[in-house]
Amino acid sequence: MISLYPLKKFKYPVVAECISPDVFRGKKLEETAVLEVWEGNKRKKLEELFKLEETKGPDDAITIQGDVNRVKRIGFGMASGELFIIGDAGMHLGEEMKGGKIRVNGDAGSWAGSMMKGGEIDIRGNAGDYLGSPYRGSSQGMSGGRMTVHGNAGSEIGAYLKKGTIKICGNVGQFAGLRMQGGTIYVQGDCDGRVGACMRSGKIIVSGFLASILPTFTIDGLKEKVKVEEDETVGGGFYVFLGDLVEDGRGKLYVSRKKNSHLSHYERLL
Repeated sequence: MISLYPLKKFKYPVVAECISPDVFRGKKLEETAVLEVWEGNKRKKLEELFKLEETKGPDDAITIQGDVNRVKRIGFGMASGELFIIGDAGMHLGEEMKGGKIRVNGDAGSWAGSMMKGGEIDIRGNAGDYLGSPYRGSSQGMSGGRMTVHGNAGSEIGAYLKKGTIKICGNVGQFAGLRMQGGTIYVQGDCDGRVGACMRSGKIIVSGFLASILPTFTIDGLKEKVKVEEDETVGGGFYVFLGDLVEDGRGKLYVSRKKNSHLSHYERLL
């Protein structure tokens, strides 16, 4: 296993997509040390920004010990192996990831898991906006894999989601599941408005408070339990909404009855 230690607190953004088990695999330490990164507009070697050490652990594992919240694209496109970050991670963590596992013992910046295809990302703290979402102007959303955020997440999580699961243990911002086309989003906490806007398929589960339902959704029933994944079911009673009808959508939005008594007027429509 190779361990990386930041040599300083980064003032400028660092682009380091080379920090990936797939890139490190088969290289000697001195070969890894001279891999190319960018600090601001300057080309640098990895060893100019990080101290590198060979430590005990699996050959296909990387550990980053320290704050790398200004380091972007860590784990870009990784297909196997493990990547542990003991500290905060920057934007675009695990972008286009295909396999393996990333674990962050801290917070992660925006666009974590963007266009993810497989693998697992586990963030022990909070995540920024656009979790699992594509770049502006793109419709290539997350198409596989699993992401768990143990804290809160920002706005527009799971935009254009096609397959895979996003689980948030805390609260999320607006437009969760924007233009969603499949997959599952499970929010254990509260959601800001406009959940499921323009969604066509998939499943969104909200176990916390949701102030209002978009008018383009219709009540479809009541349900006691909802399946999140093969080995996980959440209970407590849910309103089931169907939408987004403006997109001829057949997505399902499950909202806790216990936490949202203000939505009880929908029951008379059943």
